Amino acid sequence: MTECIFCRIVAGQAPAHEVFDDGEVKAFMDAFPAAPGHVLVIPYRHFENVFDIDAVAMAAVADAVRKTAGAIRRALAPDGLTISQANGAAAGQSVAHYHVHLIPRTQGRKLRSHGTEAAVQAAPLAAMAQRIRAAWSE
Repeated sequence: MTECIFCRIVAGQAPAHEVFDDGEVKAFMDAFPAAPGHVLVIPYRHFENVFDIDAVAMAAVADAVRKTAGAIRRALAPDGLTISQANGAAAGQSVAHYHVHLIPRTQGRKLRSHGTEAAVQAAPLAAMAQRIRAAWSE
């Protein structure tokens, strides 16, 4: 799956600002963040969507989502957190590799599932990833 950007990230062939990695699941900063602190959680193995993912990988992703949500709350103290997952282009899935979005929310700010622009500078994403990573151990 060398054409899949998420498979390339898992293989270390594409950059990502990592938050968590246990060899089965990886969490990293979204390069097109809908809000500061937007994290993606993916399985290492390639599954296109919820219809393809097996129960073992789904459970591993769900556990990483739960733990990442707690880390985001401790690190960023958002007003809320949206957790979403889309299946197919018609549903808004832009990368055909199963993934879950964790988007910190601020009261009064409208929800978007994807940012419209890439994060311009890597340093803020790296710093945000470090804050969330540090909150895993709290």
